[in-house]
Amino acid sequence: MSFDRHQYQRIVVLTGAGISVASGLHTYRGPDGVWAAHDVERLGHARALAESPQDTWRLFGGMRGPIAQARPNAAHRALARWEAELRPGQQLLLVTQNVDGLHQAAGSRHVCELHGNVMLTRCSNPDCDLPPFEDLAPHTEAVPRCPRCGSVLRPDIVLFGEPLPLQALWQVDRALRDCDLFLAIGTSGLVDPAASLVRYAAQAGARTVFMNLEPLVPPNPAFQETVLGRAETVLPAWLGWPE
Repeated sequence: MSFDRHQYQRIVVLTGAGISVASGLHTYRGPDGVWAAHDVERLGHARALAESPQDTWRLFGGMRGPIAQARPNAAHRALARWEAELRPGQQLLLVTQNVDGLHQAAGSRHVCELHGNVMLTRCSNPDCDLPPFEDLAPHTEAVPRCPRCGSVLRPDIVLFGEPLPLQALWQVDRALRDCDLFLAIGTSGLVDPAASLVRYAAQAGARTVFMNLEPLVPPNPAFQETVLGRAETVLPAWLGWPE
């Protein structure tokens, strides 16, 4: 499959948990995923934060230690290099479902975090002016309180039952309007709105590529091409930079 990374002008890359497996982090779905070990749909719901915030912190605060120890792998580095080597007129928006911050750690600059970043903490009170801040503490034993208003602090992520950030959605929508290459890496592609992004890209006339360890079941007809394999191996090779 031929690929010239210089022929595309408006590139959108969507990444999921599969791109971070080689960094030592688990995916969400599958037999070894986070969902298999925890009742994520219940504990990760906005209701759990309201009724039992300690459960929310035990789930997501417990992710902070492994993420703090993780390092970007070859797939993260390849995307950062791709962006760094864009020619004048080219644009690349990296849209991630991940909350681990590894794309930024690898050097990617134009990153849209659809689901937030678990390494940040913010106040649960929407009227509080405390800005999100970096926080490595897991808070698994005691619920932290806001120093400004006394409300419960929470991980700066999107919980089930909460809308995605409007600014992120606007940024993605604008990029997809004239997208000519859409690449999805390490994501099941089963959950909206991420599942619908490829359809919007296809409608814009983009080349659409699905890159994952396993094929989509059932297939998504909006994807024109499928590249199977581990992201840290197939992505650098596809871009012409095998490590």
